[in-house]
Formats: sequence, structure tokens, C-alpha cells
Amino acid sequence: MKPQSAILEPIPDHARHLFFDLQPAADSRAALQALAAACDGRTAVMGIGHGVADALGTPVPGLRGFPELAQARPAIPVTQHALWLWLRGTEPGDLLLQGHRLQALAAPAFTLAQAIDSFRHRDSRDLTGYEDGTENPKDEAAVAAALAQGQGAGIDGSSYAAVQQWLHDFAAFGAMPRDAQDNCIGRERDSNEELDDAPESAHVKRTAQEDFDPEAFVVRRSMPWTAGADAGLVFLAFGESFDAFEAQLRRMTGYDDGISDALFTFTRPVTGGYYWCPPVGTSGIDLRALGL
Repeated sequence: MKPQSAILEPIPDHARHLFFDLQPAADSRAALQALAAACDGRTAVMGIGHGVADALGTPVPGLRGFPELAQARPAIPVTQHALWLWLRGTEPGDLLLQGHRLQALAAPAFTLAQAIDSFRHRDSRDLTGYEDGTENPKDEAAVAAALAQGQGAGIDGSSYAAVQQWLHDFAAFGAMPRDAQDNCIGRERDSNEELDDAPESAHVKRTAQEDFDPEAFVVRRSMPWTAGADAGLVFLAFGESFDAFEAQLRRMTGYDDGISDALFTFTRPVTGGYYWCPPVGTSGIDLRALGL
């Protein structure tokens, strides 16, 4: 089975994230089938929350809700929704209108709960100026990291997406000396070179994918966002399961060793959800794993 192709493609110029809740006692089958036909996996990625599978009585292997890490410092919010759509393109107005069409297909089973507009900044940099996704696996390694394989029709080619909206404190970041900023990330901002003497709290050390057992590789497709006076990063990671992301999140929060990621000195997540992205079939998104 083929994956939704956007998972393995570079980030677009613009994107729009739509999060939907399932109406109480709603039958989601017709809406899901309509959305599956309308989403091509390239300009519109479809992600299913565990609540949808639970309501249909068809559990998907590996699909679960975003974790509640009670001992995490700082606290990590859980804002799990039933459905996530990731719209990708070159013009924000077109994405808005595309979202309206998909929202109409989702009703009345699903209600729009949140929308986030995001964009590519320079050469895929965060708004702090640091390059995002430097350690992304490439080519066959990306396929292995991002896509489920060997589990059978309806699951193979699918992916498990972790989505978090992070809110930056630009005043706090700007008040840091440049070397302190670099030490937070573990890289020199302009050259993107990793610092040999970065502290253990540096983000690159907290999330070094090859340092986990088993290794915790994911494919990141994060993009900055802004709304009014607020701004930050929509973190998006695709994996062959949720396990690699979850291992990184635990280490970032000091859950395992008591050392918190230095990112938390100037940014924090305000949302968090897990979504299963089905493979693509002959006539749209393949929902056979949901019995559709």
C-alpha cells in the first residue's frame, strides 16, 4: 500500500491544520468515506484519532491517545481530537477555502475545534532562526522510520502522527546571550553546526534519535505559525508507531533522568494529539482497517 505522499515530501510554503471533535452519538461512517475520497494524501492529509476507531468498534493496531505524563516537568498538555486534516499548498486563501469544503463534508458527524495556519520560514527554520528537522532520516531510512510495514493490508503504508502546537516566548529568548541561545538548541544558529560542548539539557542531546534503545527515528514536518501577537511552531512528526516520539518526549521533560530540555526556557506546548494516517488505495484514502 502507498502512504499519503505528503508524509515523505518536503514541507510546503503554507499549511493549515484542522482539528475536529466527534459529535456525541454521531455515526461517522458517511463523513469519513466522503473525506477519504476528497483527501489525496498530498495536498490534504487525513489523520484519525483513537476516539473514531473506538466509536466504530474497530481498534487500529498501535492507535492510542496522546500520553498523559503525570511526572513530566513542565506539564505536557493533552488535547486529543477525533480527526486531523493537514492541508498543504502555496496560497493561504486557497487552503482556507479548501478547508471550508472539507469541513462541510465532515459535518454533521464532526465539529471543527481548532484551526492553525502555518508556513515555511526561510530555509525551513523556526522563528528563533534555528533550522528545524536537521536530523531527519532520508530516502529508505525515512520510509522505515515513518511508515508501518509488514502488518497487512489497510495498515501497511500508514503512519502515526504526533502533533503539538508550541508557543514561543520571544522576549525570554531575546534576553538570552547568543551563546545561551545556541546552548539551548545545541547548534550554532548561522552554520547549523552541532556544538561539541553543548550541555546535557541541549535539545539536540535530549532528542538524539540514535541514542535511544531502540533508536527513536521520526520524520519531522514542523512549520512555524502565527496568530495575532502569538507565534511558535507546529511540531509534526510521523513514525511507524508512536513509540519513537513518545520516547523523545519523555526524555525532553526529564521524565526518565530528571534533566529537562532547555527548549522549555523559552517555549512550551499548548496542544498535543496522536493521529493515525491511513494508506492510499485506488480511490482515495484506504479506510478498510476501520471497516469502511
